[in-house]
Amino acid sequence: MNWFSQYSLFLAETATVVIAILVVLIFILSQRRKSSTIAGRLSVKDISQEYEQVKDDMLMSSMDEVEAKQFNKELKKQKKLEKKQAKQAAKKKDSSDENAKSSDAKPKLFVLSFNGSMDAHEVEELRQEITAVLAIIKPEDQVVVKLESPGGVVHGYGLAASQLLRFRTRNIPFTAVVDKVAASGGYMMACTASKIVAAPFAIVGSIGVVAQIPNFNRLLKKHDVDIELQTAGEYKRTLTMFGENTDQGRQKFKQELEETHLLFKDFVKEYRPNIDIEQVATGEHWFATQAKEKGLVDEISTSDDFILSHLDTHKIIAVNYQRKQKLSEKLSKNVVKGMERLFFRQGNGL
Repeated sequence: MNWFSQYSLFLAETATVVIAILVVLIFILSQRRKSSTIAGRLSVKDISQEYEQVKDDMLMSSMDEVEAKQFNKELKKQKKLEKKQAKQAAKKKDSSDENAKSSDAKPKLFVLSFNGSMDAHEVEELRQEITAVLAIIKPEDQVVVKLESPGGVVHGYGLAASQLLRFRTRNIPFTAVVDKVAASGGYMMACTASKIVAAPFAIVGSIGVVAQIPNFNRLLKKHDVDIELQTAGEYKRTLTMFGENTDQGRQKFKQELEETHLLFKDFVKEYRPNIDIEQVATGEHWFATQAKEKGLVDEISTSDDFILSHLDTHKIIAVNYQRKQKLSEKLSKNVVKGMERLFFRQGNGL
């Protein structure tokens, strides 16, 4: 009898462990399936009210008690009137006359943000945001992109610039605003805009191409390590990390860089025809106040001031697409961002 009770207890413990493992597996599978079906989420937010609230708070803080009370009373009356007008406009829209339009309706200023990394993987979010805006934008509306990027891989930023060109090909007014940096591939994106606005000390330009490859061939030879590299095609590999590089390979690699630079210059010249491309396509970068003199920038201002200047005439709509990221992606992104910050810290500073 004692043997049977011990055996029953063993079976119960085993069943508990098995059930616990199954529950964990089912949870993991359900989360994986859930993450695979929900790629991301689009957020569309009217931020006009936020700016107006800040403006009203600042005005009231500068008034005495009587003035503030009167101002608050007038403000409530105005908001009540706007709400009434909005209801009337909605009723008018729902009537048989579908083309009827309220004279009080403001055009929209869509605000997008692009903070690019070296591989420009953020282009996927940008693509989703642009597609969403193009689906509803009207002729009287405008678009502004808050652009921050030191540049990166050619194919990544080429695609990002091509996405922004979707606005230009549809004749939609599009402004690129740079608060910190739009260099190299970042400037390639900016020059697709109808107008480029930059903060005074924003870094702009760097119209050039760079590539560097470490070579460990001498180190490997020192330790009697041979590397065999077999290719089909004369220039399948030009410079390598482990093989012995040749002058012919270096020359071909340099030629490919020059061809890429030529494509870059032609792209900038097409969308910024008034600049002297040979003068600015040296790989140098400039602060925005200097870049304006060279025609790389049209206006000196911050993104906040640019948006505030449209507050009275436009409804400000922020569009943001957030893609669900795996833990490994988040970790690698943080590592890359840290390396980029370290790189720029080693450069010029104040």
